[in-house]
Amino acid sequence: MLKGNLTLRQGTFLLESGPFEVETRGVTVLFGRSGSGKSTLLRAITGLDKHTRGTLSFDGELWQDGARRLPTQRRDIGFVFQDAALFPHLTVRGNLEYALRRAPRTGGPGLEAIAERVGISHKLDQDVVTLSGGEKQRVAIARALLSRPRLLCMDEPLSALDWRAKGELLTLIDELARETGVPVLYITHAPIEVERLASRVVFMAEGRIERIETLREALARPDSPLFDEEGPVSVLEGTMGEPDADGLAPFGNERVCIRLTGPCADKRSATRLRILARDVSLAIDEPQRVSILNHLPITIERIDPARDGRVTVAGRLLDGQLLLAEITAFSQRHLGLAPGATAWALIKSVALME
Repeated sequence: MLKGNLTLRQGTFLLESGPFEVETRGVTVLFGRSGSGKSTLLRAITGLDKHTRGTLSFDGELWQDGARRLPTQRRDIGFVFQDAALFPHLTVRGNLEYALRRAPRTGGPGLEAIAERVGISHKLDQDVVTLSGGEKQRVAIARALLSRPRLLCMDEPLSALDWRAKGELLTLIDELARETGVPVLYITHAPIEVERLASRVVFMAEGRIERIETLREALARPDSPLFDEEGPVSVLEGTMGEPDADGLAPFGNERVCIRLTGPCADKRSATRLRILARDVSLAIDEPQRVSILNHLPITIERIDPARDGRVTVAGRLLDGQLLLAEITAFSQRHLGLAPGATAWALIKSVALME
């Protein structure tokens, strides 16, 4: 558990977090617009700024008490920054050996094993200045893990990468968080990264923590900041099954099944499915002759007020997960949709978040 109440002034910007308490299992995302205080809060938590004041404890250990603070090197924190921050005069192996020599504890996977796991074993004797952006971040992740951290902090590690490298590293970060059990504090202002990684979200604005929610809670409220870019979004959790004779692969669980085709059917390790509300239509009867593959029964939980002639309908699937549909206010009235009613959700497009 991470508990505290921190203040830090940097120039004209003032961080006043307010009291907070964050469960540190899995990935906790600090989310907000540029200038909201995400990186400043991370610096305060990690002890990187000596001007931090307030209180902070991690798993019962006191890290900050007023002006007294535990030095950063004694907090056993691993760092991955936006620019990777590697030593340019060293090879990949040299960067990793440096972290290993400074690790506060022994045990755990060695250099070769970590390099293999993050996909850089064939780059160990290469100069880091010759690596691509994605490769540099893989080295930074390996270096952070070799430091044997109790907490792993990542400050917008994917912001400078192309879409392919981002997708590959999102998968890697998610898998490593689950495999190692090391809690992660992850900064981003990109909703899709939150939806892909987060166990919980710390929403920030103007130097303060506005609220802390699980990802499900954050996606369940109509005013979620995660909806600012593409509108309401649902993220369903499940597992992938084997494709059938028609090449359709099932995603979901025993109660809900969504059939996928094409490249989606090949993403064997995917555990989350992202569905834009605008890609979901509703019907009061189950469609019988329609080309849309996936139509699932829902119970309508709420209907949000109309905006620009459209409403968002929140429905519970049979497994209890929430699915959002964005339709016209006219269609909602025409179909007689209301809380408590049943309907069928027709899903036109999905994106597996592998």
